[in-house]
Amino acid sequence: MSAHTVVSPREWLGARKELLVKEKEFTRRRDELSRLRRELPWEKVEKPYVFEGPRGLESLADLFDGKSQLIVYHFMLGTGWEQGCPSCSYLADHFDGSVIHLAHRDVAFRVISQAPWPQIAAFQKRMGWRFHWVSSHGGDFNLDYQVSLADSEKGQPEVYYNYTMQKFPSEERPGVSVFFKDSSTDEIFHTYSTYGRGLDILVGAYNFLDLVPKGRDEAGLAHTMSWVRHHDRYDDSYLIDPKELYISPKANAGSCRAAEEKA
Repeated sequence: MSAHTVVSPREWLGARKELLVKEKEFTRRRDELSRLRRELPWEKVEKPYVFEGPRGLESLADLFDGKSQLIVYHFMLGTGWEQGCPSCSYLADHFDGSVIHLAHRDVAFRVISQAPWPQIAAFQKRMGWRFHWVSSHGGDFNLDYQVSLADSEKGQPEVYYNYTMQKFPSEERPGVSVFFKDSSTDEIFHTYSTYGRGLDILVGAYNFLDLVPKGRDEAGLAHTMSWVRHHDRYDDSYLIDPKELYISPKANAGSCRAAEEKA
C-alpha cells in the first residue's frame, strides 16, 4: 500500500466532510434500491418441497414457523463433502445473533443445503452454530433456485447462475432466497433471490474491513476469499497462497460422492 498524505486536523476534517456527502448519497440510493426490491413482482411456489432436519420432515410452509416472511440462506454443503464451504461458513458465523431480532420483525430465518441431514448435523455441531438448518437432499429445491449443479450441467463450460450463463467452480453455489406466506390462503410466494456479490451485504466482518486502511486486502488474490478459513481452523501456522483458486471441500472417503470421483 502506498504511503498516505498526512495533514493537519483542519485539513483532515475538510476531507472527511467531503466524503460524508458521498456516504449520505450512497445511503439514500441504497434506501431507494431496497424500496425497488420490495416492489418486485412475486411468483407463486407450486411445488410441495420437503426438507429434513432436527424436527424431522418439514414442508416449505413449516419453515415459516408461524411467520409471514422467510429468508433462506443456500449453504454450499454437497453430498459427501467432508465440511461446508469456508466462504459460506464465514457468512454463517454472522447468523445466530440475527435470528432472534428477525423473529421479532415477522421473519423466519433458515439455512438449506443439498447434503443429507446427518452430514449437516455433524458439521453444524463441529462449528457450534444454533440456527435452524435443514436438508433438501433428493428434492428439486436447490436445482430450482440455481444453487446445485443439475445433471444436464455436468461437464459444461458454463452453468446458469445469478440469472446468466457463467463459469462456476463448484457443484454447489451460494445464495439467498426470500418467501412470503399468505395466512388467509396458505399460498407461498417467492419474492426475491440474490447470489454472488449480492451476498456481500450479509457479511458483517466485510463491512468492518471496509472501514480500515487496508480494506479487505484481497486485490492480489486469485480467489478473493482464499484467505477465509473455518473459524476453528485459524492458528499460528495460518498462511495464504495468493495463487490459490476456489476448491470445493473434499468428499469423505466413504461417501457416495467419493466413490463417484474415483470411478
